[in-house]
Amino acid sequence: MDDDNLDVDTPTVTVIDEAGRQLVCYVEHSLEVDNQDYALLLPVDTPVEIFAWLEDREAPTPVDSDEEIDRLFDLAKAVLAEQNLTLKRTAVTLTVVGEIPDLDLEDEEEEEEIDNEDEEEFQSLASFYYDRQEYEIFAPLDPMFILARMNEDGEPELLSVEELQRLEPLLPQIEDQLFEALE
Repeated sequence: MDDDNLDVDTPTVTVIDEAGRQLVCYVEHSLEVDNQDYALLLPVDTPVEIFAWLEDREAPTPVDSDEEIDRLFDLAKAVLAEQNLTLKRTAVTLTVVGEIPDLDLEDEEEEEEIDNEDEEEFQSLASFYYDRQEYEIFAPLDPMFILARMNEDGEPELLSVEELQRLEPLLPQIEDQLFEALE
């Protein structure tokens, strides 16, 4: 993430998940839906994901269970530390602190298109093996926004699956408003 584009006066809030993990985020946009305040949040640190490569190396699969992330975390942290990046076990997503290398778009090995419904593009940060399985740590090239409900104290709360599904049809509108405000 390019911190040079963020206003130092942009307010931040801390999201806390059920496990007590925290994630500091910028408040990118606030909105009200059905008399409830919501905020579109952007993590301060760079989000990352760990993927497992299948034997055919066609498409990696995301590591999304807490148990598997816990098992891989120390090794992934050590591999990223070699690049002066600090892996953090934060709410919602893993994050890294440090200078992410610039993406050389001409270098095909540095950019991977992960096969999922969104066809997101990721930058490879590091790879490692654990128990004869190859893993790779990627940073998404697009910003990762988090929609949160703001409670009476002005603190963000993660949405339930039901609430997120109810608000999902409004997300394109919210994104359009955000990008108009940024222009």
